[in-house]
Amino acid sequence: MGRIISIASGKGGVGKTTVTANLGAALAKLGKKTLLVDADIAMANLGMLFGLHSAPITLHDVLIENIDIHDAMYDGPYGLKIVPSGLTLSSYRKADPEKLKNILRSIEDEFDFILVDVPAGIDSSARAAIGSTKEMLLVTTPNPAALADAMKARLTAEQLGVRPIGAVVNLRRNEKWEAKKRDIENFLELSVLGEIPEDPEVRRSWYLKRPQPVVVRKEDSPAAKAFMEIAAKLAGVRPRRKKASFLEKLLRLFKR
Repeated sequence: MGRIISIASGKGGVGKTTVTANLGAALAKLGKKTLLVDADIAMANLGMLFGLHSAPITLHDVLIENIDIHDAMYDGPYGLKIVPSGLTLSSYRKADPEKLKNILRSIEDEFDFILVDVPAGIDSSARAAIGSTKEMLLVTTPNPAALADAMKARLTAEQLGVRPIGAVVNLRRNEKWEAKKRDIENFLELSVLGEIPEDPEVRRSWYLKRPQPVVVRKEDSPAAKAFMEIAAKLAGVRPRRKKASFLEKLLRLFKR
């Protein structure tokens, strides 16, 4: 039975969708059968990072017309599967997010991980998306407003019977004013599974002619390495390390 995990933040603008996309690609890269679902049916963005902005069948169709969710799955890197949401407001208004829970339960045995990108906030659509999962991973930035909203999302999950499993701190700049890891853990009463440094390569991933998550496009970047480490923790495996070149090995000898 696979794990169904909502990726939530409470506050918008903290990089929740970017984290979802990269963790999904990282898990797939580690050999885990992984499905990404864009449950932000009003402000869908997840599919855009995989070039699926014009997908003919989306989660909207599944929620409106009872189309089989397999028909809305598209191939991503390393065997990853993605279910994007539609971009039109007319279909958003007709979609019933309450159906998502039963849909995900019907396919949970097919995957090791199902990561659900949920809307920001704690309104009815966000609650329905969170409630469709069994576990929650919080995404926050190290500032008071984001942490306060992350706590609201955590409390919402607990009200819905969804177990919070940890937090990811995104856009870490190592500024003096930022909350420290220990303080974040004490405030949220959750372990921080990893911290993603602010990395220009992540922003570039969105603006390419063919967008790709940074773990696919620039695997040696600081952010990509951090995503891989978090994915390895979720999967309970060691991250695959790139073999050192002859020159790198020679340099290590001189540094001893």
